Amino acid sequence: MSVKVFEAKEVQDLLSAAANLGSEDGNVRAKQITHRLLSDLFKAIDDLDMTPDEIWAGVNYFNRLGRDGEAALLAAGLGLEKFLDIRMDAEDRRADIHGGTPRTIEGPLYVAGAPLRDGVAKIDINSDEEAGPLVIRGTVTGPDGKPVAGAVVECWHANSKGFYSHFDPTGAQSDFNLRGAVKTGQDGKYEFRTLMPVGYGCPPHGSTQQLLNVLARHGNRPAHVHFFVTSDNFRKLTTQINIEGDPLIWDDFAYATREDLIPRVVEKTGGAALGLKADAYKEIEFDIGLTRFVEGKDNQLVNRQRTSATA
Repeated sequence: MSVKVFEAKEVQDLLSAAANLGSEDGNVRAKQITHRLLSDLFKAIDDLDMTPDEIWAGVNYFNRLGRDGEAALLAAGLGLEKFLDIRMDAEDRRADIHGGTPRTIEGPLYVAGAPLRDGVAKIDINSDEEAGPLVIRGTVTGPDGKPVAGAVVECWHANSKGFYSHFDPTGAQSDFNLRGAVKTGQDGKYEFRTLMPVGYGCPPHGSTQQLLNVLARHGNRPAHVHFFVTSDNFRKLTTQINIEGDPLIWDDFAYATREDLIPRVVEKTGGAALGLKADAYKEIEFDIGLTRFVEGKDNQLVNRQRTSATA
């Protein structure tokens, strides 16, 4: 059916009616976005000569995506989250903001409400025979290089099975296992005592992996640790670090890897005195640089649906 009808008046009228452009009621911005996205879709159907079977297969796919609760996972896997970071990086350059720790994607597995500690938090609530002890520590500084007091550093990561607490299909983890929050003191320092995470993949039978299979792509991520860093005086930072040596660091299905976010992993001893599960442990030093507001506002805040719980 290689015909082109997008430019036809009937189609353009249909698009205007579907977005209700002729009415003064409703949300103007929502109408604008709906009209543009529908227009792009209709034109793609024309240009690619999509068949009705293909269109309805796509509709059915989105139904399954919703049932699986994987829309945010797919957004990472198709590069949508990375694209938003690229746009924010460009905004920073235009605003002449340089330096600071690079941002990278949040992912879909944050849970608000982790216990807040002063300076140091031990976040491995559950034992994990397959994971060795890890300490992540560093200093939070502002654009002038001085320590930032009162900054809240939140941390979350997977266990040795690749599962996050609150989302673990096995039900094996306690609430807020491997999740924590620390408030920095006058020295700007924070420390998390935890266990070494591993890389993991999308649910193998989920809708995200279904599409990746069609694209001949894997759905795996390298081992990593997520961070939020907030302060009254600086912009919120959303970032994550990769664990040095992971073979998938530069083949992350979610495109989150950045050069400055692969800190060294150092072998240490003395873990027993820190309350770790063994005396030998690994340490990552990850210093965090925050950046200034833009015209008095934090333009890095992102409003999205997130899970929350009470510790």
